Amino acid sequence: MTEYETEFSEFPKEWEVKRLSEIAELQRGLSYSGSEKSKDEIPDGYLFLTLNSVKEGGGLKEDGWTWIKSDRLKERHFVREGDIVIANTEQSKDGSLIGSPAIVHFPELYKKDKAVFSHHISKLLLKVSNLDVNFLFYYLSFVQPLARKYHTGTGVWGLNVDSWAKDLLVPIPPLEEQKKIVEILNTVDFIITDTTNLIEKLRVTKEKTLNLLITGKIWHKEFEDTEIGKIPKNWEVKKLKDIIIYRKGIKPKELYIKKVNDNYLPYLTAEYLRGESEPKYVNPNENKIIVAEPEDILMIWDGSGAGDLFIGFKGIVASTFVCIKCNKNIIYPKYLYYYLLKKAETLKQRTKGTGIPHINKETFENLLVPIPPLEEQKKIVEILSTIDNKIETETKYLDYMKKLKEKLLAALMTGKIRVNSIAIGDLR
Repeated sequence: MTEYETEFSEFPKEWEVKRLSEIAELQRGLSYSGSEKSKDEIPDGYLFLTLNSVKEGGGLKEDGWTWIKSDRLKERHFVREGDIVIANTEQSKDGSLIGSPAIVHFPELYKKDKAVFSHHISKLLLKVSNLDVNFLFYYLSFVQPLARKYHTGTGVWGLNVDSWAKDLLVPIPPLEEQKKIVEILNTVDFIITDTTNLIEKLRVTKEKTLNLLITGKIWHKEFEDTEIGKIPKNWEVKKLKDIIIYRKGIKPKELYIKKVNDNYLPYLTAEYLRGESEPKYVNPNENKIIVAEPEDILMIWDGSGAGDLFIGFKGIVASTFVCIKCNKNIIYPKYLYYYLLKKAETLKQRTKGTGIPHINKETFENLLVPIPPLEEQKKIVEILSTIDNKIETETKYLDYMKKLKEKLLAALMTGKIRVNSIAIGDLR
């Protein structure tokens, strides 16, 4: 198959290819003053689309609308349902917002047929009839990283819209193929949205369940007043320092990129525990290092993440962490982990230090902990772990679908995969 070759990719020969400036005119919105804009509804005003309305990489934020009232409005300052816009300004300077597209969709309760858009946004006025606006949205999302090289300015970036539109090549497959591509990508987007919403619901359920279980309100009927409020009569309250031993991590003398042998253990940094980096390894025989077992609780003691908690890892404790070992005759480690999750915000709010924040030792050690009988602690952990496992499964599925979308977007937008080779049912 003969193909067109562009600076970004290749397209099938039977696809038409035009520059963005040939298929659309780009129009900037209203240059406004702060006094004209409001977060609250203006009865005789309009919804207002601003830079904060557009998602990085593409899409419209559901909660990104504000309101505006101005006596300077002209027809060119309005957008309507289904219009396509792009962000032409960026403050972060990482290139993730500039050139990001969005399709305008009004909230259900908004009764007007038009809204205002700001001068930080450009509206695309299509000149052709053989281009599906949803296909163009997905294509502009795909090539959004290219917009970075067309920025101007140093403090705040502006997109050189004319140069960008003049250089950007846009493939135009047959209209039916465009619609099929959109259907496939929409299906993936729906799955991503549904999975994201499910994860959020599970997290809310976990928080509510945790509150009920930690206070004994699910199984118990008889309560007594304590320093931490009403708890079941057969529970105890103890200070954290009386039921744990904790030690701060020490930075090892040497870190290895790869395991020297199977005895070497990963260095448990925040980045590694969050899955943001590959592990480095430590010789477990090195003096003074602190080794964590999977049942030990790890808590960030120093830095911006102070108070964040992890469990289930074996390795060498990083110098910014403490390793918490429980008295198992009194408290089940994962029960304490869940309780500390509930109290993490308190610990974070009471950090000390003006430069690098750190956990307040006195607050930490004197934290009061409700102690159910061990068997009840284990039942509580089983319930919460079931929800956690579901969240983990759905999160992995969400990550998979996001990566699948990236691959599909690249393949479908360049014709590497043609739509007749993909069954919609296989994506669900």
